[in-house]
Amino acid sequence: MSNQVRTSRERGVRRVAFISTRIAGTDGVSLEIGKWAEVLERMGVECYYIAGESDRPDDRTCLIEEAHFNHPEIQSISHRAFDVERRTLELSDDIVRMTRVIRDRLRWAVDAMGVDAIIVENALTIPMNLPLGMALVLEIQEQGVPCLAHHHDFYWERERFLVNAVDDVIRYAFPPALPQIQHVVINSLAAEEFSRRTGLSCRIIPNVMDYDNPPPPPDEYAAQFRATIGLSDNDLLILQPTRVVARKGIEHAIELARRLTPDRAKLVISHASGDEGDAYAKRVREFADMLQVDVIFADQWISSRRGIAPDGHKLFTIHDAYSQADIVAYPSTYEGFGNAFLEAVYHKRPIVCNRYAIYRTDIEPVGIRPILFDGFPTDETVQHIRRVLSDADYRQQMVNENYEVARRFFSYRVLEDELRLIVQRPHNIYRMLGRWRSGP
Repeated sequence: MSNQVRTSRERGVRRVAFISTRIAGTDGVSLEIGKWAEVLERMGVECYYIAGESDRPDDRTCLIEEAHFNHPEIQSISHRAFDVERRTLELSDDIVRMTRVIRDRLRWAVDAMGVDAIIVENALTIPMNLPLGMALVLEIQEQGVPCLAHHHDFYWERERFLVNAVDDVIRYAFPPALPQIQHVVINSLAAEEFSRRTGLSCRIIPNVMDYDNPPPPPDEYAAQFRATIGLSDNDLLILQPTRVVARKGIEHAIELARRLTPDRAKLVISHASGDEGDAYAKRVREFADMLQVDVIFADQWISSRRGIAPDGHKLFTIHDAYSQADIVAYPSTYEGFGNAFLEAVYHKRPIVCNRYAIYRTDIEPVGIRPILFDGFPTDETVQHIRRVLSDADYRQQMVNENYEVARRFFSYRVLEDELRLIVQRPHNIYRMLGRWRSGP
């Protein structure tokens, strides 16, 4: 064994680059990247970022415009690749051409940053950017760069990707079967399906929050959130901290607002539709109008940082929104894990939650107890909500107990223990790290 290989193995991974289509804003993937980076930095690992869009420090970031799923050429490829069954020669040529462009820029970025390994966030999971996935596979294969692939949601979990003309590309890169890659998924059902479909092994690392450091009490700035979005102190603020997409079950939250106090209940939705179109948002507005429920689409006021928008209105963080909420609605029919659920527990807010699959398998068994309904709200659901809202002692006991359970099972300490195993003793990554740094 050469001295260089031995040194690499002894020191472990000391510099990593997170790679994704977008590392910015308040989407779940970007939030989890921030948590992983915070924990890795505590462990002495320097973190860098490669993406089509990034709000991370400029001196740690390399932007590759073509890596963004909203890049015009990537949008054109996706439009021709999905919801069709026959691929044109032109599409194949465009995929290959863009793959080469991204691969060359990836190679330059990885070399310039001098990283020991890369952490690919969802870019080898869901085919939002086909050339980026293929470019990553080429970079890993040709350069032997060690890779941890962090998978949040797979293509087989999204209907819009099931009919396509690029099945060979998807099987090649989403996810790829390479020995240099340590695969990580966020829930037990995903682990089972991942291994069944690919024949590969994976680790499970759940979403986490920093429960050992509770949030500070709301300050004067946070207290302005209600008035800024048009609510009074007497209004019942029901916060739905999700995007406006069909699987979030927003109709259930509207129904609950109607059945509670329709004159006072205001449903506040924190995020926009994102990459899944506006058809469902129109449906939500029409349903709310039909039930005469006030729904506030608050994404224009909620950002990753406090500040002032270009038009002059104040910007708040999602944490400000939680601090002002009376109750959090989480009526999702499907979630990869439940980042917003953990955030609500972190902010000690009562939660009304649909028993979606991952909740039943990965959250409910550890002992967290929100207000539950199974598929649709019932009279018992409404009665339970009313008790929680009216009985301060009962409410405080509920949120405190949930917080303590979450601290045991979903804290940064859990993430650090898992990452330490991978960073300090990642047998497959070590093997490739030594080979990569020392040459053939």
